[in-house]
Amino acid sequence: MLTELVPEAMRLSLPLLLLWGAWAIPGALGDSPALSATAPQLDDEEKYSAHMPVHLRCDACRAVAYQMGQYLMKAEAKLHTAASRGQQDLSESEYIDVLDRSCSQNWQDYGVREVNQMKRLIGPGLSKGPEPSISVMVTGGLWSTRLSRTCLQYLGEFGEEQIYKAHQQGQETLEALLCRGTHGSCSAQASVRREEL
Repeated sequence: MLTELVPEAMRLSLPLLLLWGAWAIPGALGDSPALSATAPQLDDEEKYSAHMPVHLRCDACRAVAYQMGQYLMKAEAKLHTAASRGQQDLSESEYIDVLDRSCSQNWQDYGVREVNQMKRLIGPGLSKGPEPSISVMVTGGLWSTRLSRTCLQYLGEFGEEQIYKAHQQGQETLEALLCRGTHGSCSAQASVRREEL
């Protein structure tokens, strides 16, 4: 065999050959551009205020609407068994309990990152467009408390019944109710108020 003809000192192990091959191929290891990302620089309001900063309220509203919708859909799915026929609505006590649980969750999947030189709230239900190849998201701190308070504020403002009825018409309707009304966080009027600050 060929291996018998090669002296012991000349044999290279397969992992060593693969590593050498990756190094020798342009762009394999050393030639690729370095990726870097920095955490967003939070101002004092973003770090210490108990309230959601004005420029993040639209994102927060959309996150709350998404989570309310997800919690309600999961509760409705439990009602639908193979034996049940058609859509069954949650009872008043059930949807009140579900909405309360949606607000009292830990909100750990949400945080802030910089997107196109703007700080944005990031998490489930908030992706818009292409994601950057690398980024840093700041989580923890007051973000979960702020989101929970925002959620409870909407429960108090609109009431569980109106929120549940909007949910039954679809996620877009629920988000429109909470976020896009004349005084909603995502309305054109709110956008003007953010620019004035």
